[in-house]
Amino acid sequence: MLEATPLTEGWVLRHEGEGLPAAVPGCVHTDLLAAGVIPDPFLGRDEAEVAWVGRREWTYETELRTGSGHEQTDLVLDGLDTAAEVMVDGQLLGRTRNMHRSYRFDVTGMSGRLSVRFVSAYAEAEAVRGRVGERPAAYAEPYQYIRKMACSFGWDWGPTLVTAGIWRPVRLEHWSTARITRVRPLVTVEDGLGVVELRFEVERSRVEAPLAVEATVGGVRARADIDGTEGVVRLRVPDVRLWWPRGYGEQPLYDVELTLLGGGEALDVWRRRVGFRTVELDTSPDAHGTGFTLVVNGERLFARGVNWIPDDVFPSRVTRERYRERLGQAADANVDLVRVWGGGIYESEDFYDACDELGLLVWQDFPFACAAYPEEQPLRGEVEAEARENVVRLMPHPSLVLWNGNNENLWGFRDWGWEERLAGDSWGEGYYLGVLPRVVAELDPTRVYTAGSPWSGSWERHPNDPAHGTHHSWEVWNRTGYGEYRDQVPRFVAEFGWQAPPAYATLRRALPGEELAADSPGVLHHQKADDGNGKLRRGLERHFAFPEGDFDRWHYLTQVNQARAVAAGIEHWRANWPVCAGTVVWQLNDCWPVTSWAAVDGDGREKPLYHELRRLYADRLLTAQVRGRGLVLAVVNQAAEAWAGRVRLRRMSVDGGVIGEAEVDFRAERRAVAEVGVPPELVPVGPKEFLVADAEGEAGAERNAAAEGEAGAERNAAAEGEAGAERKAGAERKAGAEREAGAGASSTPSGLRALYFPSPDREIPYPRPEFDVSVAPGAVTVTAHTLVRDLLLQADRLDPDARADRGLVTLLPGERVTIGVSGWKTPDPDTARAALYCLETGR
Repeated sequence: MLEATPLTEGWVLRHEGEGLPAAVPGCVHTDLLAAGVIPDPFLGRDEAEVAWVGRREWTYETELRTGSGHEQTDLVLDGLDTAAEVMVDGQLLGRTRNMHRSYRFDVTGMSGRLSVRFVSAYAEAEAVRGRVGERPAAYAEPYQYIRKMACSFGWDWGPTLVTAGIWRPVRLEHWSTARITRVRPLVTVEDGLGVVELRFEVERSRVEAPLAVEATVGGVRARADIDGTEGVVRLRVPDVRLWWPRGYGEQPLYDVELTLLGGGEALDVWRRRVGFRTVELDTSPDAHGTGFTLVVNGERLFARGVNWIPDDVFPSRVTRERYRERLGQAADANVDLVRVWGGGIYESEDFYDACDELGLLVWQDFPFACAAYPEEQPLRGEVEAEARENVVRLMPHPSLVLWNGNNENLWGFRDWGWEERLAGDSWGEGYYLGVLPRVVAELDPTRVYTAGSPWSGSWERHPNDPAHGTHHSWEVWNRTGYGEYRDQVPRFVAEFGWQAPPAYATLRRALPGEELAADSPGVLHHQKADDGNGKLRRGLERHFAFPEGDFDRWHYLTQVNQARAVAAGIEHWRANWPVCAGTVVWQLNDCWPVTSWAAVDGDGREKPLYHELRRLYADRLLTAQVRGRGLVLAVVNQAAEAWAGRVRLRRMSVDGGVIGEAEVDFRAERRAVAEVGVPPELVPVGPKEFLVADAEGEAGAERNAAAEGEAGAERNAAAEGEAGAERKAGAERKAGAEREAGAGASSTPSGLRALYFPSPDREIPYPRPEFDVSVAPGAVTVTAHTLVRDLLLQADRLDPDARADRGLVTLLPGERVTIGVSGWKTPDPDTARAALYCLETGR
């Protein structure tokens, strides 16, 4: 049987003639940081102090001993970052130039000093540029000339930390007679049967040896003899249970095993988990343009998505547990689709395993982003090789439903001046419309491929035409205001977003000793977007008086504005289902502490946007929308059952008085949107009035049961373990606090409330907020005596380890809310009150 021996011990990194201890997997930056050679580049402005690291050559070394009782020994390197020479005692085994591939070298009988020498990624990229010529890009760094994680070179949310190192595992594989080299599992559903077709290849050390394979899945077994070096075995599984995205059903996974046999003995074995489901992409033309609707198991979906960037600029630091924490956060926010963005990497198996278990659909970009990519050698061969390897590697995962050719490069060619500058030179079109769709169709025809994002489907239309295919909505953030989201109904919004700073405790840790201000040196250094703070300011001034010199107020208001902006887009687009079939928020996560579009900051803390996503992406949503005929309530029902009930409408004044009210019946069919007109006499007028709409009856309980249920409990247990138990305990403490809170107050609704203020906040004469605060273990309860709009408990101001279970909440007079708080060691009401923020007149 093939034996694998990890090669992780005894590595050193050569630095100025000395050997520093090195971690494998790892990278040069993390090794230098561990050795105290460089400061932490995430802190202060120390990113600039370590820029030299990316421009040096580096060598990793260890002792290689290959003795075994097998016929052959291979050195397997799952990931080298990036341009390297691999040698044993000075004998060259091979050269590499692609971070996104694995490498294998025959080292049978070799022993000695194994060394991996990395040249600077800059040097490699600049050498390729010299061969193929200049190509335009969104950024000045040369990331388009090297097959490496593009955002290593910096982005508008990321630092420039150009890495090198052995970033994925290394091992020795000892084998005899034959080994399995590749398995392509084609998993389909035919007439209620689950079908697994395993197309496999083997490598032989003895050509004449008779070989066979035996495969098992779901209690079904099949066997086949091998004639040559490849074959097929097909298994049909009766009564198969379908894998569904979260919120639509369960996620059953089946163990698949393929054993290579020779002379009656097992020589090698391949094991994976698969799920049975069908995937289609409906791009049919209709009266509105060209659709882009995912269909899983015959069910049409409104995709509730987030964009994913590498969770650390040093991706070797992202552990299985960290993937599960971050993706668990996505699932808990009612997300059902994660787009792996093209400026990053093909993630590790741990990422896709977690998505399989959580029911998160994966849209995987090929790693091309915001640049014209040369199609000449040596890049062309590397692109095809990496695509072939990763398409096959990720085939077992039922969560993976779509391959996308690139991020914004088709758009860039047409709109960013590239076409003229290129003057006929290659720029990547041959990859996106040729190589990549051919590779996917050949190797994995069970999955969807689209050429790019955004992409209208044809050069006859503008690549970012909102009426056709996928659309990126960035004019709003860059140039206008978030109210303009309501001016369009794109078919699928694959990117949009709004910036906000990270949590206070995250900034405090990242900028030790700095007096924080919106324009302080460290805060500006941790803002990478072009004119980012200027756009934040202009966005605020549309709605609020800008808080000059008041950092705490600026921090709070920018986070409110981020949540409001994203809510404006999602509520509008969900209300226009099925014309619009999905939103993918930019972005879920950060790779370091930074002001960005993320819902979860670089330290893993959840911004108010994160909690708002939980409301916006719930199966059932109530939202006030202005239509040509007046104000309406859109009743959005993504659940499997119809939703019927009554809405209580109240036209109110900001001082708490009720001007008028009524109750209106509604019914929204399954996976549908209904509209309820607001009677003209209840439409608020002017800055002193607003509308409150509360869905009453059993709808809230039904919604919560559908969104969570037993599957939610299982998901939380799988994703979080002890953290899930702690959250359950926190919920119990919170419930106790609610029971003990003021008996004269009423709790806020379960979330099925819509508010409509016709005027911008800067014009609204909010009353001075008055509320009581009480604390209990694991909970803070606020009871309002006036209108309290966008109340926020910044739990990390209580304790850096503290977390709150909800974000922004608006209370009417007499209402109360209990906020669950974990990680707060010494609760007291005065400290809680100091960490509470809300809107006030003129602020």
